[in-house]
Amino acid sequence: MRRRDFITASLASAAALATTRLTGEARAGGVRQAAAASGGKRFRLNYAPSFGQFKAHAGTDLAAQIQFASDEGFTAMFDNGLMNRPPADQELIVREIQKRNMKLGPFVLLADFNNKNFVTRDKEVRAAILQKMRDGIDTMKRTGVGLALLVPGRFDESLAWEYQTANVVENLRACMELCQPAGLVLVLEPLNPKNHPGLFLTRIPQAYQICKSVNNPSCKIVNDIYHQQITEGNLIPNIDAAWNEIGYFQVGDNPGRNEPGTGEINCRRVFEHIHARGYTGIVGMEHGNATKGREGERAVIDAYVAADSWS
Repeated sequence: MRRRDFITASLASAAALATTRLTGEARAGGVRQAAAASGGKRFRLNYAPSFGQFKAHAGTDLAAQIQFASDEGFTAMFDNGLMNRPPADQELIVREIQKRNMKLGPFVLLADFNNKNFVTRDKEVRAAILQKMRDGIDTMKRTGVGLALLVPGRFDESLAWEYQTANVVENLRACMELCQPAGLVLVLEPLNPKNHPGLFLTRIPQAYQICKSVNNPSCKIVNDIYHQQITEGNLIPNIDAAWNEIGYFQVGDNPGRNEPGTGEINCRRVFEHIHARGYTGIVGMEHGNATKGREGERAVIDAYVAADSWS
């Protein structure tokens, strides 16, 4: 074969091989750019940045932040503080999210780190909890967000653990009487005791037991793999064991609580696993950026490209 013919054939083979390797959704950077141009998804899971996560690129304007996330291939966002925003901001966020066919993740409904609320039988405390549920339902009606995050407060050193668990279950059942008819799903978040000492709910098996006892489809679990890596590890087996009660995932690598690839968690493997199991919900990017500024934000985006690149 002549040298020119050999080079031509080699180039053709290389092009065919490159095309084969880039087949499929959301793999390497080239196909990500092609998907952007065609308006298709570039991530297989609905990774959701928070507002402010890309402020060096997008600034503080809410619409600009949503646009930037969409342009980078993210199909969701989340806003812990959505419930406390002015109605005009809530409406703007929802309008811009819908315009881009994105999803909006859960808002924080109740996360009281200082009081023993759900572990008590106090009638006034329950009345306050139920009023909070009504406020959350109002937010859901304005925004269409049907998931609300709940942290059931501190434990009581003076009360047997079993009584506290029973009280939490009873208080949640009372919440269900309001939430289920309205269509609002509460997702209970276990938090690690290293960062949040003194809280009642810390483990996925514990949250699973509570959800099974409440026995209502409007009571589910937040599985935040950052917290669970610290508390118990064994991430994928715990995900599988609690699968039917998990309503939402959050991610942050450990140690550091930054983007995937900055710690010890194999986020790529976890993402691949929940995708294979058919998870179509939101994965909240509940973490910081390891490096500040535009460079750090670009590193976060690249980290999700890498973590979403399984075969």
